[in-house]
Order: sequence, then C-alpha cells, then structure tokens
Amino acid sequence: MEPPEHAGDSVNIDMGCVRFCTLSDGTFFEPCGALKKLLKKLAWMQRRLARMQKFGKNWRKQKAAIARLHQHIANVRRDFIEKVSLEICKNHADIFREDLKIKNMTASAKGTVEEPGSRVAQKSGLNRSILDQGWGMFFSKLDWKALRLGGHVHKVPPRNTSRTCPICGCVSKDNRKTQASFECVSCGHQGNADVVAAITLKER
Repeated sequence: MEPPEHAGDSVNIDMGCVRFCTLSDGTFFEPCGALKKLLKKLAWMQRRLARMQKFGKNWRKQKAAIARLHQHIANVRRDFIEKVSLEICKNHADIFREDLKIKNMTASAKGTVEEPGSRVAQKSGLNRSILDQGWGMFFSKLDWKALRLGGHVHKVPPRNTSRTCPICGCVSKDNRKTQASFECVSCGHQGNADVVAAITLKER
C-alpha cells in the first residue's frame, strides 16, 4: 500500500457542530446534517404513525416508510464520513485529534426529580447535533484509513484548546469571544476559534 500523498505532513483536527471539523492548516468541512435536514419530515411521519391503528395495513406501510427514511439518513451520513476521512488520510501521514469522550458529552441533561438538570433543551439540541455528525464513526474511519495508508492517528487531550492562545500560551475563557471568534486578551492574536483549537492541538 502506498503511503499518503504528503507523507511528511501532519495535521490537527478540531471537531465542532457549526463546522464538522477544522484542520490546523485552515481547511474545514461543513457538516452534512443528514438528520437535521429531514428531522421535520421524520417527526411528521412519526406523528402520522401514532394516529394509526397498530399493526394495521397502513400502520405497517408507514412504519416501513420511516425505516427507509432512517436508512437513507444513515447512508448519507456514512457516505459523507467516508469521503472526509479518506481526503484527510490521503493527504496527511500524522493526524492529531481531540480525545473526546462522546458518550459523556451526549449524556442526558435532564437529571433527576430531586436534582433536575439545567438548560435541558439546549443540551438536548447539542447532543442531537453531535450524534447527527457521527463523530464516533468518523474517528473509527480515520483510524482504519490512516493505518491502511501507512499513517497514524494520535489522540490529544482537548481541555481548553479553544481558549489557549497559540502565540503566547495565554489560557482564558475570555479569549473566545463568540462560537467562531478568538482574540487573545494577552497578546491580541485573532483568528477563527476552531482553527486556533486545531493549532493548539498540534502544539500539544
């Protein structure tokens, strides 16, 4: 098997919801959002199913239609992940990514009756977005494709990557002005927050 095209190149990946992922060289991939695009249609089909008589002829047809839609969403997501992971692995021999605990990140925020969660709706939307992106599948494909092409994937602790200045090393929550904007309160360095996070991963 031939090595990656740019075998001497290393790149770092910062995952996100606004952007699927951002590389330390400034390249980024927009999310495919397979579920998000069809969520309204899926919800309508499920409401229609709920009004039908269970196990009737129309109920079975509707259930089969919902299953086909779920399969279509999964196929679109899988195709997107295959293409993005292959492009990254073909062009970079060393890939550094955040060591994200996806199961913990997508845990329910509802809490308990005694200790109810906070910002439940916002957390639920974030969880859905992360799961819709298919980060876990993407990481698995990266590992497999990099190995197949003679490259390596390295996991890096993600803590404060988007709050750390790659120029002076200042760590502050005030460095990240918005979801997309970074401006160091110490040296004034500015940039896209996802790109800054990817560069910080590379430094680590």
